[in-house]
Amino acid sequence: MTADMTGPTDVLSVDHVQKRYGAVLALRDVNLHLKDGEILGLIGDNGSGKTTMLKILSGFHQATSGQMKLHGEPVVFRSVSAARHAGIEIVYQDLALVNGLSIAENVFLGRERYSGPLRTLTHRRMRKEADEFLARLGLANLPGMTEDVANLSGGQRQAIALARALYSQPKILLLDEPTAAMGPRETAQILDLVRRLRDEQHVSILFVNHNYAQLLEVADRVNLLRNGRIHFDKEVKDTSLEEITELVISEVRRALARQTGLQVEGAQSTSLSGATALAQEVE
Repeated sequence: MTADMTGPTDVLSVDHVQKRYGAVLALRDVNLHLKDGEILGLIGDNGSGKTTMLKILSGFHQATSGQMKLHGEPVVFRSVSAARHAGIEIVYQDLALVNGLSIAENVFLGRERYSGPLRTLTHRRMRKEADEFLARLGLANLPGMTEDVANLSGGQRQAIALARALYSQPKILLLDEPTAAMGPRETAQILDLVRRLRDEQHVSILFVNHNYAQLLEVADRVNLLRNGRIHFDKEVKDTSLEEITELVISEVRRALARQTGLQVEGAQSTSLSGATALAQEVE
């Protein structure tokens, strides 16, 4: 199933986007749209182009061809700063935090507070504002604002990365594996924050996640990116974990068959739990 045509409620869309890295074609012909105030889940095999797509949307890379639209108007982001100025923020899987800096310093990284003619860093002000902002987001179980992020757990680090992205009050948020390597409690906290961003602040979110069960808990719609194209676009209410898992596993089977020259048998007998495990291992 291909992606729907963009409509008047789309806040961000790409039409026939292609991205080349030399001889490598990372994205072939992507048509994707993010609606106003929705969470769009983006899934796909490792190497399918998900992160490349996010980097184009965030201005980190530019498409080789195709068009991007923001609120229906064509745009070209030449830098991350340009995308941020337009209201788009991204949180990468590796978080891009600075381990040697404190929580407050990481929240304000790139937009530090200064005072006076000598532009002296106002550490006390940044600590106070960071503490208040994290409290408003409902992020609990964080140490003091002077604690280095190197000493935090995976979930706490992810919370700081999200807080930094949210401080500029974006209208569009791009998330690349925000719950990777987290425990159940930390995962629940991040998923709850994602829901509240949509429901309370009307943030539109593009959510890349390899855990399909988690994705179905929060997403409104799901896209599958395969071989550089969108091959599946459904409302969450119209699909299931079984269908999404089978979509990914079927591609794994085809890849194995192409690689070995053999037909993979026993498709129908593959259990859902085994399929899910295999999908996550391949991803």
